[in-house]
Amino acid sequence: MKAFIMRLWRKFKHTLRTQAQLIFKTVVVANPDSKVADGLDTLKPILATVIIPALNEEKAIASVVEYALRDKATGEVIVVDDCSTDQTVALAQAAGATVITSSMLGKGTSMQDGIAAAQYEYIVFLDGDLSGLQEHIISEMVKPLAHDGADFVKACFGRGGGRVTELTAKPMLKVFFPELARFSQPLGGIISAKTSLLKHLTFESGYGVDIGLLIDAFRKGATIAEVDIGSLEHDSQSLQDLTSMANEVARVIHHHSREAGRLHVEQITEMYEAQRQATASFDYIINRQKNRSKLVLLDMDGTITPNRFVLDLASHTHTSETLEALLDKPKNDAGTRSKRIAEIFKYTHRNQFEKVAMAMAIRPGVIEFVQQMKRDGFMVGIVSDSYFIAAEIMRKRIFADFAIAHILHFQNDICTGELKINPDFLPNGKYVEELICKSNVLQRFLSKKVKPSFKEVWAIGDNLNDLNMLNLADKAFVIEPKTLAFQKHKRITEIQSFTDLVTTAARAD
Repeated sequence: MKAFIMRLWRKFKHTLRTQAQLIFKTVVVANPDSKVADGLDTLKPILATVIIPALNEEKAIASVVEYALRDKATGEVIVVDDCSTDQTVALAQAAGATVITSSMLGKGTSMQDGIAAAQYEYIVFLDGDLSGLQEHIISEMVKPLAHDGADFVKACFGRGGGRVTELTAKPMLKVFFPELARFSQPLGGIISAKTSLLKHLTFESGYGVDIGLLIDAFRKGATIAEVDIGSLEHDSQSLQDLTSMANEVARVIHHHSREAGRLHVEQITEMYEAQRQATASFDYIINRQKNRSKLVLLDMDGTITPNRFVLDLASHTHTSETLEALLDKPKNDAGTRSKRIAEIFKYTHRNQFEKVAMAMAIRPGVIEFVQQMKRDGFMVGIVSDSYFIAAEIMRKRIFADFAIAHILHFQNDICTGELKINPDFLPNGKYVEELICKSNVLQRFLSKKVKPSFKEVWAIGDNLNDLNMLNLADKAFVIEPKTLAFQKHKRITEIQSFTDLVTTAARAD
């Protein structure tokens, strides 16, 4: 009886939410060869801000900027750089774009940063790796907005959708959002919209940003148009990137379907929690090596940040006294201690963890050091005894390549208090409490199975739990050391700030 009542309640909520939606309308501009600019010439000039999120796009960025500036509907071009290590910034500026630096790694943040800097109400997003564009696409994308035909416009193009589009996005849209199933390129990055709408949408940080915007615009009652722009060419992506994209796209669709009352299978959230956890593993990370043979490993608490994440989180969640009681006890093994601390944060919502991680202070010079090392061909990562949910945010904030940390379990975005020790911290992945150590992470990078092998390794830490990792590195540094034990190790250099490391890296180059 109870299950029957719950089903009726869910159906009732879904009906209410569906009726609350504004009328959905799709507009298709089917003749891309017509010169829309001619139609706009008879009106007051319509101008748009063209925003191009970019990360290491030196091959095509200049041509994309020049293309956009040729269009009569373009008022300005803003390239939002995600801390590129190639010539993207210089080439974009030389081509006539205004270049700003993203406030945080990730396409979604870059898009928002571009919107904040835009002068015009109409926004057109382009990707930085496009080629084969026909003329007047900017004008075509702006036309439905200018004539009040739409609030949000997706481009469609001649070729069929990619593997993730066809095998993940479209089938899921048919199930959860059939109103959007008609869009031929739901994952496409060529989008136009009104700034007034965009400021009320949620921007995902990863591969799910474009599908997320489409669904969010629909859920907020926006009128959505689809414009045929002919054909274009994109750089192909690796299988690993396609896998990550598929996982992220599926997660975003499931999230919106649950929020809209269209999803009632709670086990699905568990499946994507497991996929999130997989991104914290060495096996996932090493696929992004991209032939680099140099490595930098950074501790987080006390090194990148002056403070410890759990202390800041305890202060934020008013559990400092409970945490202090645990910290004051004699140390047991690292694993048991970490698990008991994790139990303090049971029932804490995921967004509280994220909020604290976003607010933590970063030492001066860290971002400049990371950027310098990446320019010098290093793979840069965070190895932390803290929680992956915090380390991953910190990775994005400092523009690093990866983060490896322990995994807190969440159920429906609520922390269960369960901690999984990352097996990369264990010798051969075998769980032995007293052998949990960051040096085991570095040993995996130095394994003979890794190709190409890492020929140069730098490591930076601050405390005793970093010592074994530092001793394995070719160059080891400590900042504000918390123990005198480092004084016995002549190979470990104490630094006063990350500015010192930037200078050291520049000299080594």
